[in-house]
Amino acid sequence: MQKLLASLLIASAAAAGFALPAQAQSRIKDIAAVEGVRSNQLVGYGLVVGLAGTGDSLRNCPFTRQSLEGMTERLGVNIRGANSNSKNLAAIMVTAELPPFATPGARIDVSVSSMCDAKSLLGGTLLVTSLQGADGEVYAVAQGSIQTGAVSGSGASGSSVSRGVPTAGRIASGATVERETGFQMANMNEVRLTLRNPDFTTAQRVAAAINASYPGTALAENGTVVALRAPGQMGMAGFISQVENLPITVDSPAKVIIDEVNGVIVMGDAVRVSTVAIAQGNLTISVQENPQVSQPEAFSRGQTVVTPQSDVSVEEDLGREMRIVGGGTSLATLVNGLNALGVSPRDMISILQAIKAAGALQADIEVM
Repeated sequence: MQKLLASLLIASAAAAGFALPAQAQSRIKDIAAVEGVRSNQLVGYGLVVGLAGTGDSLRNCPFTRQSLEGMTERLGVNIRGANSNSKNLAAIMVTAELPPFATPGARIDVSVSSMCDAKSLLGGTLLVTSLQGADGEVYAVAQGSIQTGAVSGSGASGSSVSRGVPTAGRIASGATVERETGFQMANMNEVRLTLRNPDFTTAQRVAAAINASYPGTALAENGTVVALRAPGQMGMAGFISQVENLPITVDSPAKVIIDEVNGVIVMGDAVRVSTVAIAQGNLTISVQENPQVSQPEAFSRGQTVVTPQSDVSVEEDLGREMRIVGGGTSLATLVNGLNALGVSPRDMISILQAIKAAGALQADIEVM
């Protein structure tokens, strides 16, 4: 009766679409992206006003002065040649990311950063700033109050204290989209999936999983790209929404990542080591200086001098026998064999490199 209930539970979980832990499967949407469906970077130059004396010094920032003169002329005020030394405004760069399929009127967040010697952007207001893409076209317009999330203060003696970065901030929903990118997915007969980690085996598995549900709709062009065609009368957006939730088992190459600075080692599940014998020992040489004072006898013409005295000792860890590591079929066997040596992560880095040099490590070593 208990076996029957366990079988029913496993069958119901599979029917509900829950992946069992042992399968270690991922959704296609988590390992691949649709080619062309991407965000676009926007950038603009503008002015922040309303600062409490923490803005740019117009004498040190000529572009801030030129921007102020140009802005006031457009508003009908001529200040060219005037001796203005206001520190209530600052020149800034505005950056934002235009999400895919953003339509005119949509709101996006923007980031602002000071360009000159402003002390803080706290309390400032960004004036209307156009945001351009890489093609030079204006895709959004930004304006609004800046939130820095930082605190700063200074005294008359020149001492100051700050928490966070007061010269950079964000404006939530501070830009309005004015133009679309023009990517029309509904009119496309074919799209391409791009794997985030290129691999021929994974690409073939993705195509096989899609063809199992929608025959003849997927083709792996190479280790990175899988071409898709929507079946029958199904729209491309609806087809992709079905495809991206299909489960797939990801394959990865055997690789060992070493961060020697921090002493970190990361190994993939496919790493294997042929049977090899390893002996590791630590040799420590210590030099200790013990200066001695040489005192002459009484009523002599000698001088008191300091004579150096060095004690040199050499210590080597004993009991380090040859150990056999490798020949296993799993990553756990390899890790247990290396841990049996009782060495630190930094020593293990040298051991792995030596095993690779001996030709016993079936994996690539990548040093960060």
